[in-house]
Amino acid sequence: MLEDNGSENKGASERLRSLDVLRGFDMFWIIGGKALILALAAVLSVDLSEWLGHRMHHPEWDGFEPYDLIFPLFLFIAGVSTIYSIDNRLAKGDSRASLHRHFVQRGLILVLLGVFYNGLLSRDLASADGWGQMRYASVLGRIGLAYMFAALIASNTQWRAQLIWVVGLLVSYWAALRFYPVPEYGAWDLDPGHTLTDYIDRHLVPGKLYKGDRDPEGLFAVIPAIATALLGCLTGQLLKRNDIDGLKKTRFMAIGGVVCLGLAWLWNMEFPINKNLWSSSFVLNCAGWSLLLLSLFYLVIDVWQFRRGTLFFTVIGSNSILIYMAPSFLDFDYTNESLFGGILSLTGDFKTLLLAVTLLSFKWGLLYYLFRKKIFLKV
Repeated sequence: MLEDNGSENKGASERLRSLDVLRGFDMFWIIGGKALILALAAVLSVDLSEWLGHRMHHPEWDGFEPYDLIFPLFLFIAGVSTIYSIDNRLAKGDSRASLHRHFVQRGLILVLLGVFYNGLLSRDLASADGWGQMRYASVLGRIGLAYMFAALIASNTQWRAQLIWVVGLLVSYWAALRFYPVPEYGAWDLDPGHTLTDYIDRHLVPGKLYKGDRDPEGLFAVIPAIATALLGCLTGQLLKRNDIDGLKKTRFMAIGGVVCLGLAWLWNMEFPINKNLWSSSFVLNCAGWSLLLLSLFYLVIDVWQFRRGTLFFTVIGSNSILIYMAPSFLDFDYTNESLFGGILSLTGDFKTLLLAVTLLSFKWGLLYYLFRKKIFLKV
């Protein structure tokens, strides 16, 4: 989503190959990496499989697992790319007004694509019930709205103002949940379905919510998600500076990551780390891990220039919208089972693992073909 393969972000792809690789690494877990690793663990050890299974699932409510990082990491990366997009478009002579239109258009298209991903085309929209049973909140919608507002802020402010925006958004979101009384539950009831976030989503988000009385991709939590994207924008401004060498940028990102993690753990005592609410501590926690990951990828790929094997992830990240949307229209699992299920049944306990390999290979091959042909689905 929000990939940067065209002329608009040519500079970003030349200067920050690490960002393209990190985007692909992030998407890898969605398109088949999770299934592959879990299948491999099941073959190696039952205990390892059970342990990894917990790491690769979202907690039901409070808490944090590595799998929770996929979504906010992508939004953080989009924020970094946004800075390059702004500078490149202004350098080409685009006006501020056209830049703003572009951001709004991009954000709203992602919201619409999210609705399509949720099955808009499969609904009987001739009846009122068809519209009412539709889920409108989505991962793409959250990314689109948070990216749009963050990009509008970043294109009109300097880094100090953006940092103030981040603090203001996170503190305001905490204060709203802390002090505003929700009917029947009061203020600061953080049980599922009892929070101000859930209450507002029930009244503002049309259709049905993912969990019935709440939705992890609802509308109100877009507020802290904007801060996630803005933290990416702040990182992008650091990376674009020519007066700081690569090693110093790496250190600054690593230090920033540790600081964010420390602040997150402290805030967690008051406002628990919670992906469902996109809590302020969750934003800082994910920003910390995102900064540490980007600092590592940046050091190895852009500073040390070690790029062997990075094509695998670059290809995955090059068409992230397409590969994310594709399972809504193409049954990859059915095709994979039809092509390889019979012969792989001869492998016994290794069948699940080998099917995970063939499925990932099938998807990667499609992406590689599009990559070689320079066909990219963008918004």
